Amino acid sequence: MKMVMAIIKPFKLDDVREALSEIGVQGITVTEVKGFGRQKGHTELYRGAEYVVDFLPKVKIEAVVKDDLVDQVIEGISKAANSGKIGDGKIFVAAIEQAVRIRTGESGEEAL
Repeated sequence: MKMVMAIIKPFKLDDVREALSEIGVQGITVTEVKGFGRQKGHTELYRGAEYVVDFLPKVKIEAVVKDDLVDQVIEGISKAANSGKIGDGKIFVAAIEQAVRIRTGESGEEAL
């Protein structure tokens, strides 16, 4: 099992969710986060005053999937979240040692 974590632009969330559903991913966790990469934030004008926005709003998506789905999930997220502009995001993959469904006590891939 692997955990696929993706940091994307908020307006791409619905596209990514649909892409993951088509692949067969049954559950995802979504968190609103803030951060910056190469963008380094930007300046905005509010009521005549200029201020710096250091951290940009992003969405973090986490999904634990079977090993054989990882490449499809990465490809699906990449296609759905791509706008061709800076700040489209990143995808991280980490190994998951154990998963347990609390309600039934199922463990391993059956818990997914």
